[in-house]
Amino acid sequence: MNWATTVDILFIYVLPLVVVLLGPMHLPPGLIYLERRICAFIQDRAGPNRVDFPLIGRIGGLLPGGLFQPMADAVKLLTKEDITPARADKVMFNLAPLFALVPPFVVFAVIPFSRPYAYADAAGTVHPVAMQAANPEIGMLFILAVLSLSAYGIAYGGWASNSRYSLLGALRASAQMISYEVGMGLSLLSVFMITGALNLQDIVTYQAENGWYVLTLPGVVAFFMFMTCAFAENNRLPFDMAECESELVGGFHTEYSAMKFGMFFQGEYIAMSAMSAIMVALFFGGWHIWGMDAAPTDSLLLVLLSIAVFFGKWLVFVWLYIQVRWTLPRFRYDQLMDLGWKGVIPISIGVLVFQAIWLAWKEGNF
Repeated sequence: MNWATTVDILFIYVLPLVVVLLGPMHLPPGLIYLERRICAFIQDRAGPNRVDFPLIGRIGGLLPGGLFQPMADAVKLLTKEDITPARADKVMFNLAPLFALVPPFVVFAVIPFSRPYAYADAAGTVHPVAMQAANPEIGMLFILAVLSLSAYGIAYGGWASNSRYSLLGALRASAQMISYEVGMGLSLLSVFMITGALNLQDIVTYQAENGWYVLTLPGVVAFFMFMTCAFAENNRLPFDMAECESELVGGFHTEYSAMKFGMFFQGEYIAMSAMSAIMVALFFGGWHIWGMDAAPTDSLLLVLLSIAVFFGKWLVFVWLYIQVRWTLPRFRYDQLMDLGWKGVIPISIGVLVFQAIWLAWKEGNF
């Protein structure tokens, strides 16, 4: 096996698995630090600035302070006492954090984070390889099905805790997530209609060849509808009614402590990252940037460039999630449900009808 073949194997098999298996698990500490920094900037205060590298501090002032604060938080969660309420349903109480953590983690398996890599076998035949752990033809249906499981983690956690605060938070969250899943699915139908595909790599390739979907009129409206639903699905402000501290203490995870609470916390950030990646792939061309074609490439430099492009777009949406959390106030629950059923769903249906009429006119069927 020569060096070129070794590099090919690393890019085809190892890199996607590393990104999927290690990437999501290492995102929450960085995102927590980023959120605290942005929050501190918005509130005009210092933020985390004490816990630095052991012995060497900030390395001559070259690094920002407090980089090890997420590590300190993780150690605190690992060493705290794990309390299970005496009258809780212990099986469901222990399983609920897994339902909150695993589904968004699995979503990363079908996200195309790079342009296809052209691999030449020993016979010289070139095989285009999608840079993702799995590339099912029904990728978006898989994502929608998997993400819908997150509601079970919140519902089970609230019910199994045998606490009225937790139960109310779970009921709110379940109703909210089910309501906004309808609008989310409808907002995506126009994407499937224009691209003619459910495979994420095909959707990104279509945008690379025909322009980003968000640059069209139905695309920009569908994007804002999807983004609204994404905020509601992730229970992030202004849709965090499930955790409404002023009313429900901590909502559905009031009775959780130690790493069980940490798994809920981690699941929220992984879900936020997954939704950001989905928005990049569906509306903003994924790994594509102007001047880059969609054909598979055998250039490792172009593959790395497309990964950097995807990561840069993803980072913009993560920043938007954090910015909105510390900028907008929380909705009342009736306002939240009205927005979903009387706002997002009708507008998404309107976009779908407009897209259908426009495609029919374009193809000369009128």
